Amino acid sequence: MDNILILERLDRLERLMIANKEVLTFEETCDYTGISRSYLYKLTASGNIPHSKPNGKMIFFERKKLNEWLLQNSRLTQEEINGRALEHSFKIKG
Repeated sequence: MDNILILERLDRLERLMIANKEVLTFEETCDYTGISRSYLYKLTASGNIPHSKPNGKMIFFERKKLNEWLLQNSRLTQEEINGRALEHSFKIKG
């Protein structure tokens, strides 16, 4: 039981360390985003995720760009849609 608690704490500490880094390695990016290794390879090979390859082999990711990429194509909540519809109907009437 103690080993499980120690491993959980280590995992939390590792995630905190990754969250504070500006540039992430491939493995850290998998951990940070929850994306599998194979899918992340596909995304980098197709150029669909922002990344750098300074020496032509190792792949690095800027955390800020990753966050922007992860949050692209956001969806409005039903409340936001209703609010915009109401605003639009007032503009048409006015």
